Amino acid sequence: MVQKLVKSAASGEMSRHTTESKDYVMSNIEDRVRKIVAEQLGVKEEEVKAEASFVDDLGADSLDTVELVMALEEEFETEIPDEEAEKITTVQLAIDYINNNLS
Repeated sequence: MVQKLVKSAASGEMSRHTTESKDYVMSNIEDRVRKIVAEQLGVKEEEVKAEASFVDDLGADSLDTVELVMALEEEFETEIPDEEAEKITTVQLAIDYINNNLS
C-alpha cells in the first residue's frame, strides 16, 4: 500500500489517502485469477501456470470454460462478452483481460 498526502482544495488541510500501487493490484488480480481457475477446474494452484491452456493443460471441457468465465465475471464484478470469452484460452489471457477491462 502506498500512502500519500493530499491537500484539500476547499479547506487547504492535508490528509492521508491510502492507495494501492499498480503492481500490487496487478499481482492481486493474478493471484485471484489463479485461485479461481484452480477451484473451477479442480487442480492445484501450483499447476495453474500463466501459459497453461484451460483445455490442453488443465483438462477443462467447454462447460468448464463457460463456468470459469462466469466465476471470473462474478469475482471481478464485470461482464465478459461471449466473443471475448471465446478468446480467453489460457491463464495469462484471463489475467490480461481482467487487467485491461477493470474500470
